[in-house]
Order: sequence, then structure tokens, then C-alpha cells
Amino acid sequence: MNGVGTAKTAMPSISPLSGEPIKRADAERLAGVLKAFADPARLRLLSLIQSAPQGEASVSDLTAPLGLSQPTVSHHLRILTEAGLLEREKRGVWAYYRVVPAAVAAIADLLTPPRKRATKKAR
Repeated sequence: MNGVGTAKTAMPSISPLSGEPIKRADAERLAGVLKAFADPARLRLLSLIQSAPQGEASVSDLTAPLGLSQPTVSHHLRILTEAGLLEREKRGVWAYYRVVPAAVAAIADLLTPPRKRATKKAR
């Protein structure tokens, strides 16, 4: 789980559901990532990008489906990228975004109670 997100938003190494107290700094970082994740437009962006034919999309691909302006979509993409949930690749004048599967998996793992996690992996 280390290395997921940026230095500012790297995921904590301990789950708040592990039965051990989570450190304040770890809780703040996790809350920042979850805050980025918890916006309806950002959830839709993640879904649209993940379901795109090549698993990536540019701002121009995303404005019409969301019904939002280009600056608003760019703002949401920046927040998701800074949270470590998206990767950005610049190609010429366009930037393409793709979901970071490890980041999404790390959030799911942190929010899955340890007993459920062990059962899930045993299957």
C-alpha cells in the first residue's frame, strides 16, 4: 500500500478497521483520498475513464458525458490525480488519464475488515 498516491496523499500502512488506532497523519491522508473519491462527478469520471475502450480518456472525451465545462472537468481530474487515483500522460497538446488500479485496490483493502479480507483471499 505504500507508494499509492502522491507524497502528500500516500495511503497509510494500517487500516482504520484493523483493530489498532490509526495515527492522526495517516487518518488525514486517508481522509484526503476518500474526499477526492467521494464526489459524484469524480466517481463518474473514474467510471468513464475505466470503461473507455483503451482504459484512458482526455478531457475532451469527458466533458459531454458529464455535462460539465472543460475547466470543471480539468479541476476534478487534477484532484483525482493529486490523490493518486489517476495517472496523467501528456501527448502533444492532449493529456490522457487512466485509473491507477493499485490505488483503488488499496482503498478497498484499507476499508475491508481484516476478517473479511482473510476470507476473501482464501477463496
